[in-house]
Amino acid sequence: MTLSFDSFGGLWPYLFILLAGTLPTDIWRWIGVAAGGFLREGSEALTLIKAIATALVAAVVGQLILFPSGELAASPTAVRVAAAALGWLIFRLARNSVLLGVLTAEAVLFAGWSLTG
Repeated sequence: MTLSFDSFGGLWPYLFILLAGTLPTDIWRWIGVAAGGFLREGSEALTLIKAIATALVAAVVGQLILFPSGELAASPTAVRVAAAALGWLIFRLARNSVLLGVLTAEAVLFAGWSLTG
């Protein structure tokens, strides 16, 4: 019996996306889990890993605010900046409540979209 793309019906693109999307990232996750047992809390290696992860998240957020794509690009830059700033402010005022910060940023973004058309 030979396997071909037709063997999976119309699902082969989804199978490919699943394999191509999960295998490369899951390998690093499993390596992180295995190596995590050997790292001391506060070690230089763990501090470096946290710094890199934080920088990556900051870069993605910055790109979404300053160089968005899709529907987000239709909103004015000032609205995106205001949503991020107010979301961060509420996050800090609410004792680091991620939920309140995100909901505030979304409300500001939605209100900005509504007001600017």
